[in-house]
Amino acid sequence: MVDLDAAGGAATGGLLAGAIERPTGHAGDAHGDCTDCGAPVEGNFCSNCGQPTHVHRTLLHLGEEILHGALHFDARIWRTLPLLAINPGRLTREWVQGRRTRYVSPLAMFLFTVFLMFFVFSFTGALNPKVETNLSAEQRAALIQQLQEARADVSEARAEGDAVSAAAFEAVAAGLERQLGDQAPAGPEDADGVPGGSWRGQQVRDALASGDLKVDTGWKSLDKILTKKLVNPELALYKIQQTAYKFSFLLIPISIPFVALLFLWRRGFTLYDHGVFVLYSLTAMSILFMVISILGPLWVGFGLVGGLLVVFGIPAHMFAQLKGAYGLGWFSAAWRTVLLLIFAGVALLLFILAIVALGLTG
Repeated sequence: MVDLDAAGGAATGGLLAGAIERPTGHAGDAHGDCTDCGAPVEGNFCSNCGQPTHVHRTLLHLGEEILHGALHFDARIWRTLPLLAINPGRLTREWVQGRRTRYVSPLAMFLFTVFLMFFVFSFTGALNPKVETNLSAEQRAALIQQLQEARADVSEARAEGDAVSAAAFEAVAAGLERQLGDQAPAGPEDADGVPGGSWRGQQVRDALASGDLKVDTGWKSLDKILTKKLVNPELALYKIQQTAYKFSFLLIPISIPFVALLFLWRRGFTLYDHGVFVLYSLTAMSILFMVISILGPLWVGFGLVGGLLVVFGIPAHMFAQLKGAYGLGWFSAAWRTVLLLIFAGVALLLFILAIVALGLTG
C-alpha cells in the first residue's frame, strides 16, 4: 500500500527543489573544457550545458555560495513582493510574457510561502482548537483535585474489575475535564501523550465511557475509519494539518480549470497562463493569512484590519490581477471577479474534502 504522507512529502519536496532556480554570479575565469559535458568553453559559463567554467572546491566558497544564493533570492523577492501586493496583474503578465529573471518564479514563491505559513501557524496556534475558561485560581485548584480523585477512583475500579463503577467515574472525570478545558492535567489513561483536558477529553471521553461512540454513515469501512480516528481526534486533526501542507500543491490543478472557465471563449490564453495566475494569487492569499495570524493576537486593531482585508482586500486583489494579467476592461474584470470568488470557494471545499479524506485514511 502506498504511504500517502510519504508520497505527499516527496511530491512537495520535489516541486520545491525543482522550482528554486540556481543562483547566478561570478563563475571565475574560463579555463579549458567544461568539467560537466566536455564541450570547449570560451567564457565564464559553458554554452552547451550552463556549467560554470571555474569549479571551486573550498569551504570558504561554499559559504560564499550560500550567502550569494540568499542575497540573490532576496533581491528578487523585493522586486516580486511589491508587485504581488499592489500590481499582481503586471507581475503575472510579465512572467507569462517571458520577463522572468527579475522575479521569483510563481511555483517557488507558492511552495516557499505555504511552508512558511504552516511554520508560522504552528507557533501562533492558528490551527489548534482552544477552549477558553474563566475559572479563578481557587476554582481551578479545586476542580483539579476533584479530577485527580476521580481518576484514582477509575484506576481502582478497573483494578477490581468493576466496569460499571469505572464507567461512572470516567463520566465524572470527563465532566471535570470539560470545565477545566485545556488547563486540565494529563491523566494516566492518556498514554498516547494527548493531555487529559484537551479537545479529546471534552469531545470524546464521555462517549468512550458510556460506549456510545459510534459512527453510522452507511459505509462500514468508512464507519470503522472514523470511529478509530474519533478515539483520538487531536491526532486525526494533526494528520489532516500535515496532509494539507504536504498536498498543498493540489490547489493548483484544482483551481486552474475554474480560471480557464472564465476565458473559455477567448483565445490567446493557455493553461500555463492560468497556472501562473493561480500560483501568484494563492501566494498572495497565503501571505495575507500569515500576516493576520502574526499580528492579530498582538492587538485587536490588527485583527479588525485583517478581517477587513479578507472581506474587501481579497476581491480587490483578484480584480486587479484579472484586469492586469488578461488585459480586461473594468466590467469584464468585475463580473469575472464575482465568479472567481464563487469558484475559489468551490475549489477550497474540494481541496478540504480531499485533504480530510487523505488525512483520515493515511
